[in-house]
Amino acid sequence: MHSIYNCPHCGKKSFNPIKKAFAGQLNSPGKVCIECGRKCVNGKGATIFNAVYCLIAFACIVVLYINAPKAIGTEYEWIAHYEMLINIGIIASIIIIPRFVNAFFFKLAPAIRIESVK
Repeated sequence: MHSIYNCPHCGKKSFNPIKKAFAGQLNSPGKVCIECGRKCVNGKGATIFNAVYCLIAFACIVVLYINAPKAIGTEYEWIAHYEMLINIGIIASIIIIPRFVNAFFFKLAPAIRIESVK
């Protein structure tokens, strides 16, 4: 059985959830496999999830920014008072949630990004 922690190049289980969480999406440099030395990233599914999640979170920030001043004087007045904290929480979730999902749900793929040599 092929685990989500197996290297796509050599097939050996050389990644753990923490290392896999920080491997990044297709546009990132990736993490090096300790067995074969080639770079791996989380695949298309992880990239699509990250993009969709970030767009939804950004939309929530915009909606909150537009509607928080309108909430003053209504039963939702607490939104206006905690707007900054809610936005900080949403921004933190943009960093944390995709990495958590990458660590446990998507398969690794070979890195396709070409790095310049210095």
